[in-house]
Order: sequence, then structure tokens, then C-alpha cells
Amino acid sequence: MPWSGVATGAFALALAALGPAAAQAQEPAAPLPAAAVAQALAMLSEAARALAPAGARVLAVPGQPDPRLKLAPCAQVEAFLVPGAPAWGRTRIGLRCQKTSDAAPTPRWSISLPATVQVWAQAAVSAAALPVGATLQADSLALAEVDWAAAPQPPFAHPSQLAGRVTARPVPAGQALRATDLQARQWFAAGDTVRVVAGGPGFSISTMGQAVSAGIEGQRVRVRVGENRTEDGRALGPRMVEGRAIGPREVEVGP
Repeated sequence: MPWSGVATGAFALALAALGPAAAQAQEPAAPLPAAAVAQALAMLSEAARALAPAGARVLAVPGQPDPRLKLAPCAQVEAFLVPGAPAWGRTRIGLRCQKTSDAAPTPRWSISLPATVQVWAQAAVSAAALPVGATLQADSLALAEVDWAAAPQPPFAHPSQLAGRVTARPVPAGQALRATDLQARQWFAAGDTVRVVAGGPGFSISTMGQAVSAGIEGQRVRVRVGENRTEDGRALGPRMVEGRAIGPREVEVGP
């Protein structure tokens, strides 16, 4: 998969913004290390690789540092990924001072800096402006290169995934279609017989049950799957499980 690097000039522009603040903080000023920033961005791009579609162009760029940032001189700066930060879109990268100068020892520091990861790839877009309640057809959709990381939810990769779906909000022409733009589907009605599935590492189980309420795409639903019984076999009433509606007459049990 091809990946775009980060231009040296982008580093220079971002790092130059720190100069005045650092100069006011102490003498001598400690510049933000471009090599460590480059390493952090490379690590961020690597983390995004598992999420990006095949053939995507990925671009990781640093944001503007906080002008109030004051760093002590450091002989060795280590890059790291900020725990909990997203792998693409607007995120943060981390730098920490691992070794101070032997001649002038100073306190070690650890900071995070803004960054943005763009993921450019083909996706389904609206061929024309669509109103609320529009039913999507082949002629209302097209393929175009978009930034998959521009929103928390990825877009649909191909128009064929959207046939018959209904818009939940107005969609401008050329906009990538994401799940939040569409009305949730009803996979089954209350009282329908449904398949209940559960699984984990190395195992998968399923059983049949009766839906207590309508199964709306992605929403939680309760299912009656049999009876609770005492040790001597006496029935105590129906046994209920809760899961998420994931497809036609199908419920997945889990968090």
C-alpha cells in the first residue's frame, strides 16, 4: 500500500512557530526536534495502516504547537503514540525527554502535539444534492476520492452498498456517504423469530429466540431464548438475553 511521507518543509513551518516562545522561556532556547516529530508521525501512519482501505494515500502532518510551550534542552528525545488518541483524523503525537545534557542537567519532560492524518481513497459520494428521505439509486451515487478520516465513521466504499438506503439528512453533491447520513434499517419486528449469536477467541455459538421488540440496525434489543429452570426441572419463566441487531433476523450478544 503506498504511503505519503511528510515533507520536510511541513516540519519547518510547524517548528518555526515554537521559536519565539522557547526563546522567551530560557537560554539557550530548546527547539522542537524535527527528527523526533518525524518519527512520531511515521509511527502514527503505521498505526493507521490497519484502518486504511487498500490503495489509500495516507498523509500525516504536524499541527501548530502551543505558543506557550516551554521546553528545557534535551540530549535525547523519544517519540511515542499518545494512549487513547485516534489513529487518523485529528489526533496527537507524543515526545518525551529521555536524556538531559550532562553539562547542564535539566528536568525531563513529556508533551503531546496536534497532528492530522488524512486517508485518501475511493468511496461512494452523492452524484447530486439529496434531500431528507431520498431513496438511493445507482444514478444518485458515484465514486470519488475522499478523505476517509474526515469524520469518525468511515464512508461506504462502493455505491452498491447503498442501493435502497434512505437519507436521514440533506446530503450536498459530492459528499461521501457515511452511516450517520442514512436512516437506520429495521431488521425484524417484535415477535419475530431471530438467530442469536455470540462468540470470542476460538469459539462461536448460536441459538434461536423471539424478539421482544423491533430490531433497529445497531440498537440494543431483548430476545426471549427459552426458559429458566430450577435444578429439579421446574420452569421459572422465559430467559431473556440482550444484544444488538446486526442483520435480518440476527442479534449479536456482547458488550
